[in-house]
Amino acid sequence: MTAEDSIFIGASRHNDDSYQRAERLLLKYANRHGLITGATGTGKTVTLQILAEGFSNAGVPVFCADIKGDLSGIAMPGEPKEALTNRAAAIKLEPYEFQQFPVIFWDLFGEKGHPIRATVSEMGPLLLSRLMDLSEAQEGVLNIAFRIADEEGLLLLDLKDLQALLANISERADDISKRYGNVNKQSVGAIQRSLLVLEQQGGAHFFGEPALRIADLMRTERDGRGVVSVLAADRLMMNPRLYATFLLWLLSELFEELPEIGDPEKPKLVFFFDEAHLLFDEAPKALVERVEQVVRLIRSKGVGVYFVTQNPLDVPETVLAQLGNRVQHALRAYTPREQKAVKTAADTFRPNPEFDCFEAITQLGVGEERWCRFLRQGHKVDRPMERTIQHEDT
Repeated sequence: MTAEDSIFIGASRHNDDSYQRAERLLLKYANRHGLITGATGTGKTVTLQILAEGFSNAGVPVFCADIKGDLSGIAMPGEPKEALTNRAAAIKLEPYEFQQFPVIFWDLFGEKGHPIRATVSEMGPLLLSRLMDLSEAQEGVLNIAFRIADEEGLLLLDLKDLQALLANISERADDISKRYGNVNKQSVGAIQRSLLVLEQQGGAHFFGEPALRIADLMRTERDGRGVVSVLAADRLMMNPRLYATFLLWLLSELFEELPEIGDPEKPKLVFFFDEAHLLFDEAPKALVERVEQVVRLIRSKGVGVYFVTQNPLDVPETVLAQLGNRVQHALRAYTPREQKAVKTAADTFRPNPEFDCFEAITQLGVGEERWCRFLRQGHKVDRPMERTIQHEDT
């Protein structure tokens, strides 16, 4: 359910478990990014779905990845069930109605949705190096290859173009080394082998033309609702590095192409990054710095970025500091690392004398969450408020 300036996300409760109040995410602050964390089966996907549906009803386009096939259901109206009806009554969700939302399905492999493509030039050497897991020396050679392509006006559209360029560089290695530093044939050969592996893993489907236009993701229906772009990622997740690199490329494209607009009354686009730990696993420092820069600056472009992952420790502190809206589902604390994760999550919330946040996070049920956001009272913005809430589990 969406009001004019906010999205209904659930209801907070008193200590005796009775209804306290409705809780909403103010659209004005939705582009201050967010984090959704919690153990498996605690409701993260439902939270993502509720937010996506709320943004769509508010006229905000959404992009999200459907890793398990759960999100595709928003394209069809749901069916009434007793458990859902009881939960809606408990949180005073009125009117309680089933909707279908405008959805466009995308697929890097072109099997379960519209194909998505990008040119090699648009991807750039930094992301390609991450995608192929190149060494520092090999990454340097790849940067030289892109420099030569720029100087000589060579188009790098697909993997075959890059293969041909690398073969040419190998033949001219001596001359190129005099201008740009050592370029040995062993490094070039290693890159070519990595390209072959990438091609066999399905990369050839992604690189090429026509390239994806950002405008295709920022569409609204005639009734004013935002279109939800769902990326079919079940097969894509078989190659986690390609998944993470593609989403980071898309985020970078949004940052580079969209104009500065300051703080709009509602976002121009909301981007959900599911399984966010894949982006940062073994990521080089340069890549983490790139993510931090994009997240820090893309807010002024009207884009909200929401990371979804099991553990708050999956996100580096420099990025975590940029995430103003946080939804915390239950976490488990069986191992020392898990206990550290719970403590980290608890420390991000303001102390509340009514309960121990560490204990509360470990005892939350499915569909319950701790959440921090800005609460508006009258026409003034009060301090961040934190409550334990229940949402509609659909």
